Parts: sequence; structure tokens; C-alpha cells
Amino acid sequence: MTEPLRIGVMGCADIARRRMLPAIARAPRTEVVAVASRDPARAAELADVYGCRAVHGYEALLTDEAVEAVYVPLPAALHAEWTEAALLAGKHVLVEKPLSLRRESTGRLVELARSQRLALMENVMFVHHGLHAVVRKLLDEGAVGELRGFEAHFMVPRRAQDDIRRRPELGGGALWDTGVYPLRAACHFLGPGLEVVGASLVRGSGHQVDSAGSALLVAPDGTGVHVSFGLDHAYCSTYALWGTGGSITVGQAFTPPADHRPVIRVDDGSGPRDLLVPPEDQAYNTVMAFAAAARAGGTPDGVCLEQARLLDDVRAAASLRG
Repeated sequence: MTEPLRIGVMGCADIARRRMLPAIARAPRTEVVAVASRDPARAAELADVYGCRAVHGYEALLTDEAVEAVYVPLPAALHAEWTEAALLAGKHVLVEKPLSLRRESTGRLVELARSQRLALMENVMFVHHGLHAVVRKLLDEGAVGELRGFEAHFMVPRRAQDDIRRRPELGGGALWDTGVYPLRAACHFLGPGLEVVGASLVRGSGHQVDSAGSALLVAPDGTGVHVSFGLDHAYCSTYALWGTGGSITVGQAFTPPADHRPVIRVDDGSGPRDLLVPPEDQAYNTVMAFAAAARAGGTPDGVCLEQARLLDDVRAAASLRG
């Protein structure tokens, strides 16, 4: 049996505590061996939960020979810097989205990982949930006829004033935090070559960053796409596909709890029907996929390049209001 991938965690972020550390600890292909923080007390407190070592400082984690891979849940503005440092130290990297704030740096990091034969994966978890494979199968079987339209929306309620998502110097903003999901979903189902034809970003009252946004895109075959996202909304996590013969709608699409049983609503023209999909822990699935990529000798996530291009194009096309 292959030895578990020994992972060190760079920081004590909420997403690490709630979702990723429990998944890494539970997955048979991975093992938590260290937690690093610039605050020794925080590192010790979290490391104690998982019976692993506490490390003072991120640099020390990268020089630790027992660590084969790192998980990077730092603020978005720090992703590129510490991902590059980890790759140069010979570590596989699982990094929170977005991998970087510019397509050029994303491309450079992907090439670095490829040249080093290291796995580099962006932590976009929903693509590892079996729900979306079921949707893909329905599309391939002609459940909606020829695809004509796609829309996706992801909004979350307002965070505390000091939350990193509201701080521009840390890469905050709705586009980087919630916009990734609907844009990645469009890539997932429509493939490469999407073109941004219009976009808007809005800075809501009390925000220093964009708190909402939307974009119109078109696929190479003419399929229209509408995405929206936000940080100051009632919760919304959904996508829908329309075709010449029907539609498919999915709720709780992007961040379902591990015990949630997804529902796919299909309307093929004869009336809607609901398909129930078994629950899955997409964090666990992501960790297992990352470990498999690392043990396979490094397979950088190429889709993140297309995603980075779209994020750049949306920002370039939008005029920030508010």
C-alpha cells in the first residue's frame, strides 16, 4: 500500500479548521504532520487537535523534510508568493482559490510545478463532487437537447468588518472569493474559449472592495452564459442549463455539507422530475484527488489557467461602481 502523503498546513484559517484538516486527517491517502503559524500559540492549539507538530513560521514548514506537501489557506494576496516558495522547496501544493490574482503569475506557477514534476491543485472542491458528473451524463444523453444557455450564481451573507474578504490589501472582494465558483462551473460544463462580453463589479455600502458582480459570456458555439456573485447577500448557490428540449437546475451546487443529498431537477418538456444524488464529502474527495496527483508524479491543474484568464477578463471588462 502506498504511504500516505505527509501534509503540512500553512496557517490556521477557518476553512482549514472546518473542512480541510478534518478531511486530510480522515483520508487514507493523506496524513497531517505539521501545522505552521506565525503565532506559536495558534499553531500549538490546532496541532494538538490532530496530534501533529506545531511549527513557528511558514519558512520553517518548507524546510521540514518530513513534509511532502503543503496546504495553503492563506489570504488570496499571499497565495502566489507561498505557492512558489513551496514548489521551489520541492513540495506538492494544494492552495485555496484563486491560485493567484493575475493570469501571468498563475501560468508561471503551473509551469514551475510541471518542470518540478510536482502536483499543484487549486482547492475548488465542487468539481470533485459526483453530483456534477451526473449532470454531465444527462447532458451527454441529450436530456436538454442542444445546449443554448448556462447560468450560475453564488452569494454569501455579509462577513464581519475585519474579515479578510473585505480587505483589499489581502486580495479581498467578491470576484476573487465567490466569483470563482460560477466562472469555474461555466468552464466545467462549456470547456475552454469562453469570451467575456460584459461585466460589472459593485462596491456596496461599507465595503472597500467589490461586494457584488455579474458577467455575460459566450461560448465558442454561441451558448450564452450569465454568472453573478456576491459577499453581501442572502445565500445562493445554484446553476442551471437550458437547451432546445429542456433544462437542468441544481441547488446547493457549490458548497454542500457532507451529509447533504443533492437534488437535480430535470425538465425534458414532459414536466419536471427530481433526481436524488447520494451525499458526498467534496473536501474528502479533493484531498484524495490531490494525493493521487502527487503520487502520480505531479499533474498541475490546467483548468485554473482558463479560470485565471476569465477572472482577469471580468475585472478588465467591469467598471467598479459605488
